[in-house]
Amino acid sequence: IFVNPLQFGQGEDFERYPRTLEADCAQLEPVGTDIVFCPDVREMYPEPQTFSVVPPLADELCGAFRPGHFAGVCTVVLKLFEMVRPRIAIFGKKDYQQLHLLKGMTRQFNLGIDIVEAETQRAADGLALSSRNGYLSAAERAEAPRLYRLLNDRATRLRAGDRDYARIGASAVEELTRHGWRVDYVSVRSQATLLPPSPEEKHLVILAAARLGATRLIDNIEVDLS
Repeated sequence: IFVNPLQFGQGEDFERYPRTLEADCAQLEPVGTDIVFCPDVREMYPEPQTFSVVPPLADELCGAFRPGHFAGVCTVVLKLFEMVRPRIAIFGKKDYQQLHLLKGMTRQFNLGIDIVEAETQRAADGLALSSRNGYLSAAERAEAPRLYRLLNDRATRLRAGDRDYARIGASAVEELTRHGWRVDYVSVRSQATLLPPSPEEKHLVILAAARLGATRLIDNIEVDLS
């Protein structure tokens, strides 16, 4: 458990990001966790840190709005892999671009670690669970599930045969903006590459990132057309 300063950009919420070590450990104990590794910054970065090299995809989607974020993510995960030497590592699908980049890093560097994809956990109203949800006011929390509802609606359009990917994304941005969101992107991509898909692509993912008040929320939904 480590809040990684390398992946927070200037002006982001590193200082106020939720740090809930006792609550985290309380959740881990009943499921049989034996050891929790929770280093401090000096242990992780005892000297100025060289960053991992990341592919161009790291500068798209969330990377376009958070410069350097994925270089910080890949750097800390590579260090943790070397320190812990796990057989498997579990990453959530909510951070879909992160998952894609870390799978690629693990494969390309022949790390011999199995990356397990964990399904997104959601509240009863569909909102993807996140530490940052705690920033939302009561009114914002009531509005927040709109993001997932909108993704489901666009997935339905894809399943019905709509292949105008640009329009699907643009109309979603317009709808969120009308309800007070500040949208970074809503984009239809290929699951395999996270690049813009061809009209024949059968395995798609719709990804979105938008701010509600001061809180940046991300979500996605996979769409299988096969």
